[in-house]
Amino acid sequence: MSNEELGLAASTLWVVIAAVFVLFMQAGFAFLEAGLTRMKNVGHIAAKNALVLGIAAITYYLVGFGIAFGDGGTGLVGGSGLVPSVDDLLAVGTEPFSWFGAIPGGAALLFQTAFAAVSLAIVWGAMAERARLWVYIVFGVAYTLIYSVVSHWIWSGDGWLFAKGMQDFAGSTVVHYQGALAGLAGALLLGPRIGKFVGGRPQAIPGHNMAYTTLGVFILWFGWFGFNPGSTLSVDYGGVGFFAYVALNTNLAAAAGVIGAMVTAWIVIRKPDLSMMLNGAIGALVAITAACAFVAPWAAIMIGLVAGAIVVLGVLLVERLGIDDPVGALAAHGMAGVWGTLSLGFLTVPQLAESLEWGQAGLLYGGGLHQLGVQALGLVAVGAFTFSASFLILWAMKATVGIRAEPSVEAAGLDVSEHGMWGYPEFYIPVPGGYGTEHHGHHVVAPPREAPAAPAAPPAPATG
Repeated sequence: MSNEELGLAASTLWVVIAAVFVLFMQAGFAFLEAGLTRMKNVGHIAAKNALVLGIAAITYYLVGFGIAFGDGGTGLVGGSGLVPSVDDLLAVGTEPFSWFGAIPGGAALLFQTAFAAVSLAIVWGAMAERARLWVYIVFGVAYTLIYSVVSHWIWSGDGWLFAKGMQDFAGSTVVHYQGALAGLAGALLLGPRIGKFVGGRPQAIPGHNMAYTTLGVFILWFGWFGFNPGSTLSVDYGGVGFFAYVALNTNLAAAAGVIGAMVTAWIVIRKPDLSMMLNGAIGALVAITAACAFVAPWAAIMIGLVAGAIVVLGVLLVERLGIDDPVGALAAHGMAGVWGTLSLGFLTVPQLAESLEWGQAGLLYGGGLHQLGVQALGLVAVGAFTFSASFLILWAMKATVGIRAEPSVEAAGLDVSEHGMWGYPEFYIPVPGGYGTEHHGHHVVAPPREAPAAPAAPPAPATG
């Protein structure tokens, strides 16, 4: 085996392993969302996370990958590569996917599919506990196409924002900001969950299992080591082993996000709220996703600290605006994604931008306002396109068939109405000798419970 072949094999193996890490993030989203929602919807949450992979993988293979990375594009969409053939997927550095010169087309497709699935999972978090299942199926296909268009703008060599030098190494804008924008459109059209706002004041609807949420965040944290370092797409991009530097920055930011969220929550709500700390880690990971290859480690820490604070303040702001976001996706993925994208305009190290041949130095390093302006332009363009397209599609679905579950179904939980099963059946199905509930149609009705017997009186003390 020649050195060139050995390098190709190593890079392909690295990208496939990274793709598996990112695919495993779906388990993290499932636990995170299940933990932050109520037990009557846990089965539905799990089902839609499985559905994410099904929809994203098929749609992206048939259409999305070609739109995003096909050669001969217009700057807006790719010009080739729809339904890629065996030859297309085995080829290295040739059309229709010559942009991926270091790995075969099939490895690139697998990796990018995992990214599309992550972005789609973010959308559903903001719409949890009241959207009908068919919405996930139809809009999932539509959103994957929207996502692919923006991927072309920023990540393809033909993309118009890439040509302007917009930096987004692994997707703060492409993956996370986009997902939050579509989620915002869905949350606005769905409206809040029953009981979330009373007299205009937000009411707490606590999730049922914070251990699940914690596990989900750690799975996502682990998966991010495929997400960001894997975006090198080779073992020698930026220098042999440069992906380790990206991994270090990723971890430092996440750790700082926990601290930033904890301190901010302690100051603002007087308690180091666990859900805020966990979402602070997610927000920091989102923010560093754009910057991980372009900034110094100290800057990664600062990006994470600020992102953690943004998540806490953002969650409170979203509630104050009357928007119901059960898992905090709009703050953790949207607002933190904006911060991460803009941070490059200040913190990009000149030697990293030069070695990666991507963008310019940040304002702090004497690069002027150019990079910051390009980053802001990208956010505005993506925001206008993704939000308007998502809102229009969901509005049409709402106007024609309806996207929200009936009030009685929502009150009973979507597990039974949408899937004919429970996530926690022992709490809803009567069992001999225990308490339970009976299921009637789409309604779950709690049976009357007998009062517990009074404890027996203690024996009288012996006398004499």
